Amino acid sequence: MTKDLLPIEAIVEKLALPEKYVERLGRYGAKLTLDFLDDLAFPVRGKLILVTATTPTLSGEGKTVTSIGLVQGLEKIGKKAIITSREPSLGPVFGMKGGAAGGGRSQVEPAEKINLHFHGDFHAITSAHNLLAALIDSHLFHGNELDLDPEAVTWPRALDMNDRALRHIIVQAGGKRVGANRHTGFLITAASEIMAIMTLASGREDLRKRLARIVIGQTRAGKPVLAKDLKATGPMMALLSEAILPNLVQTTEGTPALVHCGPFANIAHGTSSVISQQMGLRLADYVVNETGFASDLGFEKYLDIVMPSSGIKPSAAVLVTTVQSVRNQGAGDLEAGFENLKKHIAIVRGFNLPAIVAINRFPKDTDEELKFLKKYCEAQGAAFALSEAFVKGGAGAAALAEKVVSVIAANPNVAPTSTYTSSASSLEKITAVAQKVYGAANVELTPQAEEKLARFTKWGYGELPVCIAKTQYSLTDDPKLMGAPTGWTLHITDVVLSAGAGFLVVISGSMMLMPGLPKASRAMDIDVDAAGEITGMS
Repeated sequence: MTKDLLPIEAIVEKLALPEKYVERLGRYGAKLTLDFLDDLAFPVRGKLILVTATTPTLSGEGKTVTSIGLVQGLEKIGKKAIITSREPSLGPVFGMKGGAAGGGRSQVEPAEKINLHFHGDFHAITSAHNLLAALIDSHLFHGNELDLDPEAVTWPRALDMNDRALRHIIVQAGGKRVGANRHTGFLITAASEIMAIMTLASGREDLRKRLARIVIGQTRAGKPVLAKDLKATGPMMALLSEAILPNLVQTTEGTPALVHCGPFANIAHGTSSVISQQMGLRLADYVVNETGFASDLGFEKYLDIVMPSSGIKPSAAVLVTTVQSVRNQGAGDLEAGFENLKKHIAIVRGFNLPAIVAINRFPKDTDEELKFLKKYCEAQGAAFALSEAFVKGGAGAAALAEKVVSVIAANPNVAPTSTYTSSASSLEKITAVAQKVYGAANVELTPQAEEKLARFTKWGYGELPVCIAKTQYSLTDDPKLMGAPTGWTLHITDVVLSAGAGFLVVISGSMMLMPGLPKASRAMDIDVDAAGEITGMS
C-alpha cells in the first residue's frame, strides 16, 4: 500500500512540526528529537483517550484496528488527532496473532516495515539487554570482584521471538571459572525490563537513572547488585540513544501516528512510550493511545503504573467489544457473556473514567446480534457506537469519534484514580488489584513468592507498584474460566523485581515470560513475491 502513502514531509506539515525536530528515515518514516518537548511554543493541549477491550478471543477483537479507525474518524469530523501505538513484536507476528499494525482500511503504515525491523528499536533494546547479560558473565569469569552469587543472578537474556526452547538454558557449560554451568534463560524482548524502562522514561537523563538502578542479582552476603555496579549504564545508553526517539509514521488515510516501544500487557505494562504520548499531547487536540489486551491488564496498568509515574491523565476510555468476544465469554451464549462486558464497563468506571463502548463489527455479525449488544449497553447506561473501521476506515469510525468527543465535552473535570495508594504494602496492592479489578476473593502466594516479596521489601522496594502478569483470556488466572467469576483465589507463583522500571512483576498462574510458537504459526503464511513485496503478514 506504500504507493498510496503520503511522503513523511506531508505528515510533518500536517502537524506544523518544525524541521529541526525531525530526523527522516526513508520516504515514509522519521524520528522526532527530544528537544521538541522543551519547545514552549508547543504546550500540552490534547486530551488522551485510552483504548481497551473486553476479554479477547485467541484472534483478538480488533482493538488496534478500532484505535486506528478512531483517530482517522476524529480527523474525518474535523479534529486534529494523532495515535500513539506500540511497535509490534516479532513473536506474535510470526506466532498466533500475526501482524499488529491494524488491518484493512485502518493500519499504521508502512505496515510490513512496522511489523518487522521498523527503525531498529527492538534490536537496540535486545542488544542493550544482552550486553548487560554478557557483562555479568564476564564479571564472573574475570574474578567476580563484586562477590556476585552466580546462583542468584536474576538477569536473563532476551530475544524478540517466541522460542520455548530457550526458556531454560545453561551458560558456560564445561567451564571451570566462577559461574560456569549457571542456569539462566531467555525472555521475549517485549518482557525485558529495558523495554519497560524505555517506555516509562521521560527523557535521556531519566533513562540513564533507570538503567543504572536495574538489579541483576545479589552478592553472597545477600545485598542487591545493580547495573551501575558493573559500569553497564554508559554502553547501554549508547545502544539506546536512537531507540529512545519516537517514530513518526501515518495511518492508511494519512493521519499522523507515533509508534514507539512495545511491552506486552499480559506480562508487562502494555502501552506505547510516555515520550510519544507527551509529544502527541503537544501536537494534537486528541491523542488515541491503545492499552494492551482487556481492561484488567493494560488499562489497569496504565492507571496504576504509567499515570502515577508520568503524570499523564486520560480523559476517557473506549472499550472495544465484539459479538464473538461476548459470546465466547458466555460459552457460546451471547446473553450469558454480557456479564463479562458488564464487568469491564465497571472496571473502567472504577477508575473514575467515562466509558464509551465501541462495538467492532465483524463480517459474520448479524444485525440482530448487534442490536442485542446495543440494547445491553443502553441498559448499562454506557455510551456506545458501532465501528466498521476495518472495511470503511475513518468513515466507519466517525460515529464513534463523535461519541467520544461528546462524552469528553460532557465530562470536562475527569479525575482518574488508581487502585491503591503508593504507601500500601506489596501484598495490599496485589490484593487490591485482585479484588477491585479482577473480582477475586483472595490472594495466595507460594513460599517462593512470599520469600521474594520479603527480600525486596528488605532491600527498600516494598512500596513499588505491582505489575501482575496474568492470562489475557480470562479475568481470573485460569484461561479457561469465562465470564466474570467471583469467589475465586488469585495464585501468585513468583515475583520479579524491576527496580529500573519501578515496579514489581507479580506472576500469577502459569504465565511465562517467553512464549512459544503454535503448531500452525503465522510464519507459514509469510513470504516475499517476485517484486519484493512481503505477503501474508496481516
